[in-house]
Amino acid sequence: MVMKLPYLGSCLFLVFFSLVSIVASGSGKGLPILSFDEGYNQLFGDDNLVIHRDGKAVHLSLNDRTGSGFVSQDLYLHGYFSASIKLPADYTAGVVVAFYMSNGDMFEKNHDEIDFEFLGNIRGKNWRIQTNIYGNGSTSAGREERYNLWFDPADDFHHYTILWTASHIIFYVDNIPIREFKRTAEMGGDFPSKPMSLYATIWDGSDWVTNGGKYRVNYKYAPYVAEFSDLVLHGCAVDPIEFSSKRCDGTQSFQLTTSITPSQRSKMDSFRRKHMTYSYCYDQTRYKIAPLECVINPREAERLKKFDPVTFGGGRRHHGKRHHHMQASRSEADSI
Repeated sequence: MVMKLPYLGSCLFLVFFSLVSIVASGSGKGLPILSFDEGYNQLFGDDNLVIHRDGKAVHLSLNDRTGSGFVSQDLYLHGYFSASIKLPADYTAGVVVAFYMSNGDMFEKNHDEIDFEFLGNIRGKNWRIQTNIYGNGSTSAGREERYNLWFDPADDFHHYTILWTASHIIFYVDNIPIREFKRTAEMGGDFPSKPMSLYATIWDGSDWVTNGGKYRVNYKYAPYVAEFSDLVLHGCAVDPIEFSSKRCDGTQSFQLTTSITPSQRSKMDSFRRKHMTYSYCYDQTRYKIAPLECVINPREAERLKKFDPVTFGGGRRHHGKRHHHMQASRSEADSI
């Protein structure tokens, strides 16, 4: 259940040069970090949400009774949204930790969504990240991508960011862009364009998360605790009743074509070649012809085809020992 939230402030317009500098670096340095009471409300979970460090950190836990979550007090149309997150350790199969934007509580049939989803795993296997984008209720055409990481996200805090404008969505991990999604004419209304709230949740996704539901949450390892800190909400807050007449585009009409520096783009390309394990653009079991918004990268296509020739290359699955992609060691971070 999603709570209906009061509007707590007038429309806050982004300062042009401030967001441009953020876009250029992806770091968000200098942006204010809000305490929990300043920017968020509890969504669900009762005592499974615990506030620490005078409101600067939040722990969300999952046990056999319930998960937990929080949501921003305001709706936002575009902006920079980030958090430092440390995920649960050990056996986490079936566990989902999500950091995302959505307006599904207001637009049940045509909602927008921008997702970071962290998918748990069995002991000895690291968490995986999934990003996804929905616009105008286009859930049947999910735009998922999945990745391994060059670090164990349960060892320490790492920084995850969603940057959303009228024409671009960029996902960052530790200030490295891992996915750039551009609005195209072919998408029609499928690009997220309505104000959204920011959410963070932990919940039981046993039916699908780990090997298609083969491995489920084991509550003898509970509680599973996800830790959040350095919470940044830097966007245009809009009135939930009158937002259709209070557009923020006038203060955010800037181009992102040069927002990713050559160094960042090189790191993004390296990350995607080494760590991406799924992209809807290359999934030949779903799409005989890639969706029109997809920009096909031959190197990505070739790597995914080798990783899973059935899904990405139209081949036949062979019996016997399955090839597992070797996760890069921590030392590879310097080469990403």
